[in-house]
Amino acid sequence: MPTSFQLNILGLDVAFKAEADQKRVDDARQLIEEQYRRLGGSGEKQISKEKLLIFLALGLADDLLQSNQKLSEIESRIEELLMKIDAA
Repeated sequence: MPTSFQLNILGLDVAFKAEADQKRVDDARQLIEEQYRRLGGSGEKQISKEKLLIFLALGLADDLLQSNQKLSEIESRIEELLMKIDAA
């Protein structure tokens, strides 16, 4: 059953429901805020919050895609090993 959450992330109030516990939501919020600070502090020019959030979303999406690719490769390798074991 989804749990309701109300958070303030980067100065924005957000309300949502998720099938996650409080620790997962807090960890996700912390990751977003850390990445946002890292991106915002890297340049000399002031970048708008909207652009920083887009960069943040792109970076997290790229991380997810890479993780999914690695998972797929590991699953394929496990399947190959299981077939070798079954054939022996």
